Amino acid sequence: MKIHDLKPDPGSRRPKRRVGRGIGGKGGKTAGRGSKGQGARDTVPAGFEGGQTPLHRRSPKAKGFNNPFRVEYQAINLDVLEGAFDAGTDVGPETLRARGLVHKDGLVKVLGRGELTKALTVRAHAFSASARARIEAAGGRVEEIPSPWAGRRPPARGNQHANR
Repeated sequence: MKIHDLKPDPGSRRPKRRVGRGIGGKGGKTAGRGSKGQGARDTVPAGFEGGQTPLHRRSPKAKGFNNPFRVEYQAINLDVLEGAFDAGTDVGPETLRARGLVHKDGLVKVLGRGELTKALTVRAHAFSASARARIEAAGGRVEEIPSPWAGRRPPARGNQHANR
């Protein structure tokens, strides 16, 4: 079968009804628009929703949407920990900030890029599954610091700068 052999099933394609061609036949006189009223005239704009604020005015104009309750983490990868700390070190947000590896504010998340060969005790607010597995495989320990808002919804705006 080739592309020029393709055709629609019989009866699936019907010709468009041509309305408004005189009184003899089905689409004559009012041509399916009823009599009088808004729908019978050509005055309804394309996006009109019956007086409801239309979609193009309801949608935000700015690009994107910023979730005010977003929790932002500062990421640190295992290859950075491997190069910056000796075996047996207790690594936490304070030690990372002291060495300039993360910013002074915000929550810290450990990600699993790179290899870890040293046994470290790592404390952070969040861990990826691969980072957790690699730290424990290297003989280290993982300690998750609870979030500062303790199970509640974070405050609107500014939670990424929570100095914890």
